[in-house]
Formats: sequence, C-alpha cells, structure tokens
Amino acid sequence: MTPARRPTLADVAKAVGVSAKTVSRVLNEDGPSSAETRKRVLAAVAELGFQPNLMARSIRVGGPDTTVGLVVPDLSNPFFGAVASGIEEVVDDRGLMLLMGSSQDDPGREHTLTQTFLARRVSVLMVVPSVGADHTHLKAPRAAGMPVVFIDRPGSGLTTDTVVSSNRAGARTGVARLIAGGHRRIGFVGDLPTRLYTRRERMAGYREALAEGGLPYDRRLVASAHHPEGSAEATARLLALPDPPTALLAGNNFMTLGVISELARAGRKDIAVVAFDDLPMAESLQPGLTVIAQDPKTLGVSAGRIALRRMDGDRSRAQTLTIPTRLIPRGSGELPALNGVRSGV
Repeated sequence: MTPARRPTLADVAKAVGVSAKTVSRVLNEDGPSSAETRKRVLAAVAELGFQPNLMARSIRVGGPDTTVGLVVPDLSNPFFGAVASGIEEVVDDRGLMLLMGSSQDDPGREHTLTQTFLARRVSVLMVVPSVGADHTHLKAPRAAGMPVVFIDRPGSGLTTDTVVSSNRAGARTGVARLIAGGHRRIGFVGDLPTRLYTRRERMAGYREALAEGGLPYDRRLVASAHHPEGSAEATARLLALPDPPTALLAGNNFMTLGVISELARAGRKDIAVVAFDDLPMAESLQPGLTVIAQDPKTLGVSAGRIALRRMDGDRSRAQTLTIPTRLIPRGSGELPALNGVRSGV
C-alpha cells in the first residue's frame, strides 16, 4: 500500500486559487493579504490537513531527521525526566535533537502539542498519552512513514509501537511481599483519574495478589488522590477507619511522598509500606523504603531504539514492549503485622 502523500503548499494554493507565495505570506504573517484571502487560505489548510513547516524559515536543509518530539504529562516528575534522558541518549548518536512539551495530562493540550510537533516536521513523535485522548489524528502521519511511539501508557485510536512497564506484575509482587509479612488488611493509595492505564494495571495486580493470598477485596481500603497533599489526606482517612490497614501499597512516586509524610506526621512507624516507583534517598528513610522499581531510562532507550529502526525502514507489525519492574526490599515492606492486633489500637 502506497503511503498517503502529505498535502503541500502548492496543494493549498491550488485549492484557494492563489499563488504559493500568497499562501506562504498568510501562514508566516510576513506580508500583506486581505482578510478574505486569509480566511480562504486557513479554511483550505484545515480541510486538506496541511502541516506548515515551522522550521523552514530557519532550517533550509535536513528537513525531517533533525528533531524528535516528546509529549509528557508533567515536566516536574523525575520519572519522565529519566524517560527523556534515555531517549536522548539513543537519538543523540543519530544527530537528532529532543524537543519536549507538557500536556499536563489534558487531552486538548496534548492534541495541540502533537499538532505543533507535526507542523515542525519532527522525525519522530513520542507521546505519554493523556487519559481520554484520541490519537486517530496521528494515523495519517504514521501512514506517511513517521514513527509514532507511545510510552508508559497505550494510546487510543491508533495501533503503533508502545513501551510500558510491567505494572500489574510489579504491584502483585509488592502486595505478595506484604502478605508474606502477615498483613491481612492492606490498603491501596492510587492516583487519579482511576481510568489511567498505570492506575488500572497496578490496581489489578493488587487485587490479584489479594485473591492469591486468600484475602477479600475491601473497597474501603482503596483511596485515590492527585498529588502528594491529597495522598497524605487519603492515608489519614484510611488510618482513621474502624478497622484500618496495617500495610499500604502506594501507587506511584507522588502518592508515596504523601503516604510517608502522613505516617511521619502521625508517628506511625508500625505501618508497612511498599511503594511503586523508587525515590531519591529512599534507603535513607527509617526504615528504608521498600519499592517496586521501574526503569524509566530503559523505557526511553527502548522507545528510542524502536523509533530509529522505524526511521531506517522497519515496517514490521507494531509491537508492545514491556519493561520488567523489580522489588527492592529495604525494610518498610518487611515490617510484620502486629500479631493480628488492629493497627492504631
């Protein structure tokens, strides 16, 4: 099947009935044009799906193969910084520059960012999908040969290469560790929204471990939050239950910050904790923090290598690559249950 041809400046000019130079003046805002002409040009651009090359004014050679666009939910999260570092390590050897933008986990903002990167004619587009985002608009660029890679979470509406962590297996291993310590009331502090792929997978692993351990699932032991302050409040609510948990699984690094902050504030050194994602200086806490460690740099490296293979002509079927997690015991997850006595009594 012949890849779809990208609309050109000449196509827009022909559709409007003006010269290519006139279209260029409208798009670059560098010359006179009537309001009516501008309106017709922009309408044709939208109808044809034309992506103006925003770099053409400063880079006249090279075109594609000069930049990689990466959309992440949160530039302040060290996890995504490590992912970006892995990508950069791979693509730098090819002479590619990494450009990043934050979607703030908003589908509309993500769409705008991806369109901006496409307009800049990036060589590769990598996206950590937002909850609720639709990626059907990326079908045409992908069909035209642009590598599109989803990282950390699968996308929606587009079958393409995806690199994720073993979220479900990691959570199952962490909860099994707590069960082995005698815990029978194990809480889960997860991030919002609950539709988030990583949240769903880790929750599934939590429930599977409970079932394998012969323990019932109690929805009262599940709390959700969107930031460390919220997870601290969620932890306080769980500990205030009439029959509170004796152990907690923290759903990600931001959730963990709130959990350990609340436990420290309340002086609760008896609550066992296993955290999903490692934290800087986690081993320096008292006790050290037991974690299910992801490998964000390997996520990035793997995504970068897949993208370069696609650039080099690999047209094999899209793949989903799962990067293993590993349990790092440091003490907090090994705290034993209090011989069946309710925590907090």
